[in-house]
Amino acid sequence: MSTADLASQPAAYRPAAARAWLRLLRSELGLTFLRWRNIALLAVLAVIPVLIGIALRLAAPSGGGQGPAFLDQVAGNGVFLAFLALTIMLTLVLPLAVAVVAGDSVAGEAGHGTLRYLLTVPAGRTRLLGIKYGALLAFCIVSSLIVAGVSLAVGAAAFPVGPVTLLSGTTVSLAVGLLRLLLVTLYVAAAMAALAAIGLAISTFTEHAIAAVAAILVLVIGSEVADSVPQFAVVHPYLPTHWWLSFDGLLRMPIAWGSVGHGLLSFAVYAVIFCAVAWARFTTVDVTS
Repeated sequence: MSTADLASQPAAYRPAAARAWLRLLRSELGLTFLRWRNIALLAVLAVIPVLIGIALRLAAPSGGGQGPAFLDQVAGNGVFLAFLALTIMLTLVLPLAVAVVAGDSVAGEAGHGTLRYLLTVPAGRTRLLGIKYGALLAFCIVSSLIVAGVSLAVGAAAFPVGPVTLLSGTTVSLAVGLLRLLLVTLYVAAAMAALAAIGLAISTFTEHAIAAVAAILVLVIGSEVADSVPQFAVVHPYLPTHWWLSFDGLLRMPIAWGSVGHGLLSFAVYAVIFCAVAWARFTTVDVTS
């Protein structure tokens, strides 16, 4: 139903239509977060930071001085365990979780024959697609918060917690450090939201969820490999994974808004383009056959 059609309806009809739309949204969120497979994915996202924290705690007495910049700072301040966990999991684990959920969003429904029943809800294909992407956004935010929150809890339990020394060498209060962690977490969620848009678009082109998930992962791995090849430097800024780790700009004083802004702009462009692709496919092709 178009906006003009909705405006022409009696005023009493509009709240009823809104309630139906909200029921569909609640149903989609329930499907996303209560499905056992997705619960297992979230559990894995929560367990891995615990394992990282335990490993670092056991290794702490032997010193260190090797590995990523975050690694040497975790033993001195547990807050850095969250930054380290986000960095490690952003390379594959978080994209894998998002790929599974995004790849199944439309393809899974079509493959199981439930999509045709969803399309009987008086919300229209555009709104249904919007609801599905909204649920994917929620999953991206929740999954990123789980990684950061569990890592922070484990870091606080296993290591001292106090003022945070940023990558620029400036020491800020714990409150400011936690605010920077929240900004980093939201940046990671934005990166995953762009990947979710790509996955949603791919999911509209097949009825096989596994094929959609595989295509998303191949795209992620291919982008990461290409981003590491110097000969492809000219295309690096346009790769979907190139700006994923640019959240280090949020850990400087002042914040390096140049790299952070480029990353957010890249995520927004990818989200808009692939949401448009998903909309064009979903609204014009028989995805229920």
